[in-house]
Amino acid sequence: MAKYLDPKADLTFKKVFGEHKELLISFLNALLPLPEGKDIIELEYLPSEMVPVNPDKKDTIVDVRCKDKDGRQFLVEMQMYWTDAFRQRVLLNTCKAYSLPADRGEKYSELKPVYTLSLVNDIG
Repeated sequence: MAKYLDPKADLTFKKVFGEHKELLISFLNALLPLPEGKDIIELEYLPSEMVPVNPDKKDTIVDVRCKDKDGRQFLVEMQMYWTDAFRQRVLLNTCKAYSLPADRGEKYSELKPVYTLSLVNDIG
């Protein structure tokens, strides 16, 4: 019987989706409710660590972070258990990803969407 690496394991998940763009593009297009005609065609990986401008603020790290040619960002996380702390971390990461690219004087209407896909291996 063949043995395979568990894609729910953090290292395996990051290896598969963090290094194989074609798999990540297919995965995101299949699961996200993207507008008609707005499928993801190409992705650019971004640093998974989101460092705030103010050094007194909290650093956060996501499993996979990327953006497409339209500037939309995608955060993908794999988590074994659902917790309130995880929910808060998802909200913080999404807000940081949305606000980090904002420059002084930029109009709010010019900010690009951020999609967060969190996969949780927990039924309860």
